[in-house]
Amino acid sequence: NEGNEYFREKDYGRAVAAYSEGLRRRCGDAELDAVLLTNRGAAHFHLGNYRSALNDAIQAKKLKPSHLKAIIRGALCHMELKNFSEAVAWCEEGLQIDPKEKKLVEMRAKADKLKLEGTFLGAHTDFSTRCQGRAASFLVFSLPPFQERNIKLVLEPSDEEEEVSDGLAEICLDGFHSDSATGAKVHLDADGNLNWPVLFLYPEHKQADFTVAFHENSRFIDHLMVMFAELPPWDLEKKYLPNNLELYFEDEEREEMYEVNPEHTLLQVLQHERYFVKAGTPTVLVFAKHSPFSKKYFSGKKVHRL
Repeated sequence: NEGNEYFREKDYGRAVAAYSEGLRRRCGDAELDAVLLTNRGAAHFHLGNYRSALNDAIQAKKLKPSHLKAIIRGALCHMELKNFSEAVAWCEEGLQIDPKEKKLVEMRAKADKLKLEGTFLGAHTDFSTRCQGRAASFLVFSLPPFQERNIKLVLEPSDEEEEVSDGLAEICLDGFHSDSATGAKVHLDADGNLNWPVLFLYPEHKQADFTVAFHENSRFIDHLMVMFAELPPWDLEKKYLPNNLELYFEDEEREEMYEVNPEHTLLQVLQHERYFVKAGTPTVLVFAKHSPFSKKYFSGKKVHRL
């Protein structure tokens, strides 16, 4: 009930927390758990956390295969993630339950069209530039909420425009833009906590995930547990399990890598003396533990491990 109330108020972050608390009670009622998962997935969806929303829809469908809302939500998530073949499959599954469901009919037609056109707009458009070690010239600046937390923000001048006055003028808590992802912004919630857009990069597979509202006091492991509750379709070797992942951030100025403790909160990582938030979007690199790729990736780099 608390989750539903927050959802009606469009306070989706608190709605996620309330539905999660309901699930932690382990009531044993599959019907209720399916509703909680579907509702939490809807809240994640509104926050732009499409992978988390999809995993909730998958879990809800397992508990209640005929749960149409979960199927619609899962199809919508696949559309947002540009998984058009999977979106078609989910739509077809839902249409077997209700052949006249308008949302599924329209979505299936759209997914079919995009699939045929070969449209794919990945979240990792500038992946190669983000993942390579390189020195960068940048300007570090502070605003009160960030200065209080000892968070270092970075604005890089573009090649075409050396002046940074226009960019600085845009930076405020109501509109601190991220040029690297989907235009999401860091914002203060009602409790005075910062919620950040965060980019997760998977160099081995040239894939990426984007979380729109990562609460500064949330731990990385909590997000990984939701994001990888189901294996992603590109993980054919089934290595990307929540407890089999290593996280790093890159110090581009020094061309060094720092391992991140998954038990740490986002704020703890952002407060690291060598972490610089670029373009308003914290970024972490994710690797499977002890993988041949990671050994090759780190070869020749200075790596600060835990």
